[in-house]
Amino acid sequence: MCQLFIGADSSQWSSRTKSLRIDGVATSIRIEEFFWSTLEEIANRDGMTVNQLITRLYFESIDADHDLGNFTSFLRVCCSRYLALMAVGEISRDRRQPLSEVDAGGILQREARRAADKRQQPLN
Repeated sequence: MCQLFIGADSSQWSSRTKSLRIDGVATSIRIEEFFWSTLEEIANRDGMTVNQLITRLYFESIDADHDLGNFTSFLRVCCSRYLALMAVGEISRDRRQPLSEVDAGGILQREARRAADKRQQPLN
């Protein structure tokens, strides 16, 4: 089982730092190449650059009153959620379909139902 992960291209887990400006403030983000490529895919779906996507995620998170104490962790989770939602068919794998056209409210409701159903299942 571990060979599936250990045998993967090791460049995926090498880190890269990217500098950008958010609201006029210079900052840098250091995450693994795997996540940079996933962020690029997400951004491209809506015709944005990675910097534009990160800035938008930052401001929308602030508007939603999220604590962004660890913004890089938030970005990793965004990437993981994107891939997981594609895996269960909630998001189309067609990279030409903008994510802005996805029914986010419906997806979040279905996710909440699945989580509630999972909590109600007895542990074996």
